[in-house]
Amino acid sequence: MASKQRAVSRLIAQAGQMLLAHGAESTLVGSITQRIGLAAGVDEVEVSLSASSLVVTTVKGEHCITTARRSPDKGLNMRVVTEVQRICIMMEKGIFDYQLAQHKLNRISPKRYNRWLVVVMIGLSCAAFSRLAGGDWAVFIMTFIASAMGMIVRQEFGHRHFNPLVNFAITAFVTTLISAQAVIYDIGSHPEIVMASSVLMLVPGFPLINSVADMLKGYVNMGIARFVFASLLTLATCLGIVGAMNLTNVLGWVQ
Repeated sequence: MASKQRAVSRLIAQAGQMLLAHGAESTLVGSITQRIGLAAGVDEVEVSLSASSLVVTTVKGEHCITTARRSPDKGLNMRVVTEVQRICIMMEKGIFDYQLAQHKLNRISPKRYNRWLVVVMIGLSCAAFSRLAGGDWAVFIMTFIASAMGMIVRQEFGHRHFNPLVNFAITAFVTTLISAQAVIYDIGSHPEIVMASSVLMLVPGFPLINSVADMLKGYVNMGIARFVFASLLTLATCLGIVGAMNLTNVLGWVQ
């Protein structure tokens, strides 16, 4: 019985660790871990979350086991989140036992889209914003080039596991440096729109949404931690933009 409870506790901790590391909101992490534990046969599951770790306690009869796991941020990946949810549902339906669930959990991998597809789509999305802001096709093309090149830089630094703050600052610097050429050479009807639109890919929307959701649902500490991290990413982006503007002596959309 004790060995089964230890295995279930590890299963719960690993599931929570994966959810937290890949961008799930705190309420979802707490709910899924508790449901997995109850489906696996323990009497009670308690989960305590922090910005980079979680503590799981399971109770079975009079026996209590507590385990802690670090959960460093591994980037947003909804495939991992949905796969963990699917395992939870299968356990609740009785299709998976805790051993099969552990096997399935170990096989989950954070698959990502082709990097060049991401580059093209990011470039098109930022360029579309430039058109919505009133830019012509020359502005559209310059925005596409600047944001696509910036995304390549972001991917390269991310692949080499640089600090996200450094990554965002350098990406913003390179993107603004390229987009400033539209203002310098007066490309398009409103070249300053290029500078504003090309850095929109660096807006940390998901962390900000999660931070507000966490605070509204009672996870105030988690919400504050996520809000501070999103704010730091925004600050790093601003530093990169300002640095490129000072280097090129182009104020662009600040004017």
